Amino acid sequence: MSSPTALLVVDLQHDFLPGGALAVPDGDQIVEPIAELVASRRFDVVVATQDWHPAHHVSFASAHPGREPFDEITLYDRPQTLWPDHCVQGQPGAELHPSLPMAPVTAVIRKGSNPEVDSYSAFRNNWNAAGERPPTGLAGFLRELGVDEVWIVGLTRDFCARWSAEDAADAGFRVHVIWDLTRPVDPGSDRAVRRALGDRRVIID
Repeated sequence: MSSPTALLVVDLQHDFLPGGALAVPDGDQIVEPIAELVASRRFDVVVATQDWHPAHHVSFASAHPGREPFDEITLYDRPQTLWPDHCVQGQPGAELHPSLPMAPVTAVIRKGSNPEVDSYSAFRNNWNAAGERPPTGLAGFLRELGVDEVWIVGLTRDFCARWSAEDAADAGFRVHVIWDLTRPVDPGSDRAVRRALGDRRVIID
């Protein structure tokens, strides 16, 4: 009998779609195919992630006087991209897209809720002041369910989906990224993303 498989749907939220605060080019094109994949019940476990920032989050350019969105600063000795205010807790832009069927969803992981730490990955937060990347608990949750293979779709290909894939691989899961069901903030990053995922033995489908 094969082990359960998991589908990770990364940040399918209004603020990452056209008209949102941090709109990803062509992000709307993957909404319906992802919804259909979730509804197909092809996967034993479905986990959705949700960026869930407090106002004045450290990753927001607005929290750094004189800085603009997409500037890069050093935060805890690491590079940090500054973003437009997005996915603020309780605001419409933070909500998951209504096309995503929730009945098959086993769990929703909210990330980025610590005002002082950014969080791209579903598995670990970004670095904190102590130089640590605390786990979200997702890896342990999946292991308890017997999952050893994770498939990843969603937004964005060059940040949250990529970091989630890399951390899943580092945690020992077999990882697939369904390339056509992701979209990047920067399309020019695709070659670097493919190389980085390949270095972690992530399978690109």
